[in-house]
Amino acid sequence: MRMLGSSLPVRVLDDRHREEVLAILDSDPVTNVFVSSRVHAAGLDPRRLGAQMWGYQRDGRLTALCYSGANLIPVNAGSDAVRAFAERAQAQGRRCSSIVGPVDAVGELWDFLAPYWGPPRAIRSAQPVMATTMPPLEPPDPDVRRVTMAEFDLLYPACVAMFTEEVGVSPNAGDGGTLYRARVAELIRAGRAFARIEDGRVMFKAEVGAVTPHACQVQGVWVPPDLRGKGLSVTGMAALVAESLRSIAPTVSLYVNDFNVRARATYRRVGFVETGAFMSVLF
Repeated sequence: MRMLGSSLPVRVLDDRHREEVLAILDSDPVTNVFVSSRVHAAGLDPRRLGAQMWGYQRDGRLTALCYSGANLIPVNAGSDAVRAFAERAQAQGRRCSSIVGPVDAVGELWDFLAPYWGPPRAIRSAQPVMATTMPPLEPPDPDVRRVTMAEFDLLYPACVAMFTEEVGVSPNAGDGGTLYRARVAELIRAGRAFARIEDGRVMFKAEVGAVTPHACQVQGVWVPPDLRGKGLSVTGMAALVAESLRSIAPTVSLYVNDFNVRARATYRRVGFVETGAFMSVLF
């Protein structure tokens, strides 16, 4: 067991640090797209951000970050910064539902925290990060379009099915789905929920969950189990990529479990290439 307890240079940041924080985030806009999207939207005041942003300093300069909210996400964090963030996280106790981010940083962070926070519900040790800046290599499905709020009741069960399949628990557990319903509605209203809907049935769906001026991140890609293997995800993703590049951001990214061989092949066919790898620890 690695023992924590030394005093290390971490502090909670606020809007006075916004320019420095965005400079770090923008240095790797694909890897950092989720955290960057939150800062662009809400700034760094913890009340608006719904999280704390921890900053690590070396030689008087901010060099690494850690987003501490529903997720714990290290950013640009080397070993010294990871140890400092682990100390703070251990001291306050676990408040997050997951730790997620670059493999090396998350792996080291979990090495420190496991004796205090374990056992997790699941560990996804390798999740390739993929991105594209080019028009799709496959023809887009012309029937994939933005979902409207009038179609919320059609889309929401598909979102629940995807989430439950991917994460292993239903988003309706606990609060009855209140927060998840609000998030799905938010994405629809923002024009970032896409689907092919035929005769009242969702045939393909995906959302753009995070957006910055530099990149966006796709999430929730799903096709009904009985329709898989028919190419709907390939043409659906091609449509989403084309529209996202046109109207949302100049780079489209996502991350996927390494064991999901079919999904990784789909994304490669559309034109995504691997740019890095994440690790997730789920509680």
